[in-house]
Amino acid sequence: MAIAEKVSSMDDAALVTLRGNAARLSEGAVSARQKEAALLLPVIDAELVERKMKARKPVVAKPAVAKAASTKAAKTKPAAAAAG
Repeated sequence: MAIAEKVSSMDDAALVTLRGNAARLSEGAVSARQKEAALLLPVIDAELVERKMKARKPVVAKPAVAKAASTKAAKTKPAAAAAG
């Protein structure tokens, strides 16, 4: 199995280590390892970006109904206090 196929199953620490090693190797003397490392960098970077996107929590807007209900309650309180 090629390293690129294992990227998605690696834990975050191993992936960061692999990224550092691939970057270091891609800058070295021209060799088969350098070529493989250069091809591997975009795969690793894409996986890291995907994991960051999944880690972000989606922003959930409050429903308009809840806002209308609280506005209605605020309007009715002064009227009740004036009557009492």
